[in-house]
Order: sequence, then C-alpha cells, then structure tokens
Amino acid sequence: MTAEEKLHDPWLVAVWPGMGGVAITAGYYLMAKLGMHLLLEFPATEFFDIEQIEVKDGLILTQRLPRSRLFLWNDPERRRDLIVFIGEAQPPARGGAFCRKLIKQAKTLGVRRVFTFAAMATAMRPKQESHVFGAAIDRATLAEFKQLDVRILENGNISGLNGVLLGMAAASGLPGGCLLGEIPHVFSQIPFPKAALAVLEFFSAMTGIELDFAELMEHAETVEQTLEDFLVRMEHAVEEAHSQPGHLPEPAVAQGGPRAGDADRQHIELLFSQAREDRSRAFELKQELDRLGLFHEYEDRFLDLFKDPGSSPNATPP
Repeated sequence: MTAEEKLHDPWLVAVWPGMGGVAITAGYYLMAKLGMHLLLEFPATEFFDIEQIEVKDGLILTQRLPRSRLFLWNDPERRRDLIVFIGEAQPPARGGAFCRKLIKQAKTLGVRRVFTFAAMATAMRPKQESHVFGAAIDRATLAEFKQLDVRILENGNISGLNGVLLGMAAASGLPGGCLLGEIPHVFSQIPFPKAALAVLEFFSAMTGIELDFAELMEHAETVEQTLEDFLVRMEHAVEEAHSQPGHLPEPAVAQGGPRAGDADRQHIELLFSQAREDRSRAFELKQELDRLGLFHEYEDRFLDLFKDPGSSPNATPP
C-alpha cells in the first residue's frame, strides 16, 4: 500500500462461521452493502491441511483449503475506513499463531481498533428481542458499549478465535471488543439473522457508518416467524403427549431442502449479473444461494465480485 493509499482511522472486524451464523452473516452484509473490495488473502497452506476428501459418483473430487481474506471499504468522506476479515473456517491448530499474524497485518495497515462478532445462546424465544452483549479490551470501549445499552458480559468466556484474536489485540496495545448477538439455544445450529441485525445496528451506531438494513430486516422477520411457529407446534405436541400417558408424539421427519433446477440456476446467473453492476445487491444473491444450499458451490464466484474496487458505486476509485 502506497502513501497515497494510506487508510483513514481504519477499524478491523473479524468474522468466522459459528452459532446461528451471526458473525458470518453480519460480515457478508457489511461487505455487500458497503461495496467492499478484496485487499489481501492469507496463504491457506500455512494453517490448513486437507483432512479428508469427498467422493461423488465414484470419483474423488478436488478439495480446496479454507480461505482467509481481508476486504476494504474506503470511506468516501475520509473519516473512518473499515476492514472486514472473513475466514471460511478457523484453523484446527495454531490458532494463536494465526491471530498473531492477523494482528500484525492489521497494525501494518494502521488499524486503530479491533472487533469480532459472535453469538450468545440463551433461553430467548425467536419472537423476542435479540439483545447484544459486549466484552471490551479497554475501558473506553466498555464505556461506549454501556452508552449504547449493550448488555455487558460480566463473566464467562468467548470461545474460538473470536476471543483469541482480541487477546492478541490487547497484547499488541489495540483497543476494541466483541459484540455477541443473542440467539435461541434450541435453534443454535440454525441461521438466526435477527441477531446479526442487532449486532450490526450497534456497530453502525458506534462507527457512524450508515447501512441499509431493509434486506436483513426482512430476512430476519421471515426466519423469526418460521422458527416461532415451529416451536409452538412442538410445544403443542409435547402438551398433547403429556395429556395422553403412554403415547409419544411421532418424531419430526426431516425434509430435504429445496433442490436447484434449471430455473433456479438461471435466476442465480441473473443475480450474479445484477450484483456485478451493483454490489449492494450481493446479499440478495447470498440469500438465494443459502436457500438452495448452493453457497459452497458458488462461494469463490461470489467473493470474486468483491475483487475489483471500481465495480461498485459505493467504493472509492483507486
């Protein structure tokens, strides 16, 4: 990066897949809505090894290692730039070394504060408000959390690299913290976008970076209603079983997700074309890929949309 490309008061946000898809959903939404572009990628072979191979129709498929990439948004008003790190997976070993490398790169880029996003599973119902919990590296960030009515995580632990990275940041003298979106523990393995929305609303208030939340809000409302309806049906089934001793409700039969047909594939290509013209529409594309269970298949193409900083009206020209 040349002197002319020096960043303005940049903050780093790091996300990995995890419970409720909270962090990764928030990260992708930031990337799409801000029209971010690829800044750099860490070599995968340094921290990942192929541990198994996939076989389909008798043929061994070529495997690729999880990718770890930094994406950049240049603030058009030159107040605060934003770097989002998206890791497709956490390294199975040497997580501390990985975080040290990420912090070293962040300091090279002039990053001033470091944040991670995560999830907190509680007894909340899907229809209830998703609160945001916070844990800070420094007292100034803790005060900001309190001012924004973030619920402070008084005691506990933050598992995985979401916490380790902040420990490395603290050791390097970088302030920041973790924002954890509340999810229902009974659905902890199901994407819960309402928690990602809550986290992003607080983060937007902290940074002063305005975001269009319309798509994420609509998605969150749909998932909330679906999960609440399912929970109510299960509760009724349990009540009926208890009222009839000796009779247990039949177990729910898992239904296969939607399968992509030719029409779906054509629609995906249309969304790719639209996202290339306007990267703010990329989240709509990701939602459709997730719905069809195809994101893994199209992941590289999706992220390639963010390689060119000049293809989005929200990006600052080089």
